[in-house]
Amino acid sequence: MSAISCHNIIKRYGDTQVVHPFDLDVADNEFVVFLGPSGCGKSTILRMLAGLEDISGGDLLIGGQRVNDLPPQERGIAMVFQNYALYPHMSVRDNIAFGLKRLKVPKPEIDLRIKEVSDTLGLERYLQRKPTELSGGQQQRVAIARAMIKTPKVFLFDEPLSNLDAKLRNHMRIEIAKLHQSLKTTTVYVTHDQHEAMTLADRIVLLRDGRIEQVGSPREIYERPCSAFVAGFIGTPPMNLVEMSVRDVGGHFELAGAGGTVHVDARRFALAGRERVTLGVRPAHLRVDTEGGRGGGFFGEMQLIEYLGNEVLVSFGPGQDKEVDEIAALMPSAQCPRVRDRVGFVADPAQVHLFDIDTGASLLRSDAALH
Repeated sequence: MSAISCHNIIKRYGDTQVVHPFDLDVADNEFVVFLGPSGCGKSTILRMLAGLEDISGGDLLIGGQRVNDLPPQERGIAMVFQNYALYPHMSVRDNIAFGLKRLKVPKPEIDLRIKEVSDTLGLERYLQRKPTELSGGQQQRVAIARAMIKTPKVFLFDEPLSNLDAKLRNHMRIEIAKLHQSLKTTTVYVTHDQHEAMTLADRIVLLRDGRIEQVGSPREIYERPCSAFVAGFIGTPPMNLVEMSVRDVGGHFELAGAGGTVHVDARRFALAGRERVTLGVRPAHLRVDTEGGRGGGFFGEMQLIEYLGNEVLVSFGPGQDKEVDEIAALMPSAQCPRVRDRVGFVADPAQVHLFDIDTGASLLRSDAALH
């Protein structure tokens, strides 16, 4: 078993606490991604799991064993870093075998394991080369092979793709996903790239200022963000977040602001007694108004057009003389208006999110799925 249990884990540097009580259970064979902006504590937590940082408080269990005081080599983990950390004077083969040689594993077993991992990662033809003769993606595969060969209970990845160009990053992301499917090893992966998190993770742990903001599957976090922070962090292009006033018009609430109005079902949100909220709506959930504003919507002057191929991301607002945020919408390129044109878009009421204007907490009722 290689499940991970974190119970009230904290990290302090002197009087400064950088990781607040961290509670998380990672199931055997699960792929969990720590996601968040720079400085949120994700790499620090990963390094505590690895034994590279002391744990200031709490308990860490791997496979049911408390490992707080065990050195990294006794935790049954293997870690792949952002920096490949390969020995340039050694061949690929010797780089992969280095850890096993230090453990005095018999040569026949080393040869067998090298064949297994090199076959899995497509490195057979490169075993006699030096790291400097390889591309960035090939070097990263060698680093993964060096971790794999130790047959760890847990894989830890610390932003392993951030040094690669966009095309290679996409290729290696697919390779890591395939590798996890074949090995079924418990994996914790750190990234600031939400696209990596959304496509790799069984569950995402979204961190903010050393605390867990939300834990859930990629779909749960995208469709039901628990706060305005989560809503704004997850999704490309980012969600529109604008302040709106609230008016109860019987049976539903009318939200007004940002150059438009939105009607929301009174049963979906806890809005009683509120005068202002933060409205969240994704650009993909806005459609061109075809009813002349009769059903509400956002209206303004086209300010910016970003061509994305089949789609364009358009930004529109009431003009530079008014202090109102611009709204972004995705639309087919063939329907794109021109800059300075007057435009209108209607929000899909089923895809609207509302948040407390002070705390940022979601106002969606827990039973909203019933309505």
